[in-house]
Amino acid sequence: MPGNDVSLIGAWRSNVEFHSGALASIKGFEFMYVFNSGGTMTESSNYDAAPPVPPAYGIWKSLGKDEYEAKYEFFITRGPNMIEASAGAVGWLPGGRGLLIESIKVAADGNSFTSSIRYEMFDEAGRPAAGGGEGEGHAARMTFH
Repeated sequence: MPGNDVSLIGAWRSNVEFHSGALASIKGFEFMYVFNSGGTMTESSNYDAAPPVPPAYGIWKSLGKDEYEAKYEFFITRGPNMIEASAGAVGWLPGGRGLLIESIKVAADGNSFTSSIRYEMFDEAGRPAAGGGEGEGHAARMTFH
């Protein structure tokens, strides 16, 4: 649960760049977040449709003044393999899940943050899978102008 420092609560938009792993080839990657006062959060990206995946859901906590950690997960989808397709499977099937763990430092003015992100992948049985990586984000608070 977050402490008395509530500068993370709200909606944010971030430019994200992964330096390693399956997401490193994505250019122009953006995340949109909502951090709730109860310590829950939701994240969605501009690549949620490629392949289709739902938003990520998770939790966050304060680590000290203007420093936070967020942990959020999303389901991965995949197309049917040849055997599944020959049996009539169509559309997108469960393909495991992704876990993101993000260390966040909010700027003194409360309107931006920088972050380091670790991505881990898990197969359908919950076993670690190849493709995880690390990256960084640069976010701005969403406001009315």
